[in-house]
Amino acid sequence: MSSSGNTGNTLLALVTGAIIGAGVGLLYAPESGDKTRKKLKKGAKDAQLKLNQKYQETASIIGEKAAKAKVEFESKLEETLSNASYKADDILLAMENKLEELRKKNAKLHKEVTVEKAKTSANKAVV
Repeated sequence: MSSSGNTGNTLLALVTGAIIGAGVGLLYAPESGDKTRKKLKKGAKDAQLKLNQKYQETASIIGEKAAKAKVEFESKLEETLSNASYKADDILLAMENKLEELRKKNAKLHKEVTVEKAKTSANKAVV
């Protein structure tokens, strides 16, 4: 953020300097009005060229920084998504292991209930 603030200050200083320079030139101009106007026009064109150049440089710097920030963001996003994927895989594996344990316990309980029913039926048949 401070870079764009510095750029704005630089542009403001450049424009202010051009205006002050033109004013001082008028005050101390020993030449005719026609020559003075030509000098002012040339000074204004020079200031405009400098301003345009500074604008192009600033736009280029901002574009480069935006591209760099985009690449960094995409890299961080990919890293975050990858980490989240690994964590999700770990959670799924733990859940699958727990489910398998529950299935084994259920099968064991089912077998015990079946054996108890068989014993009860056998006892009733004997009596």
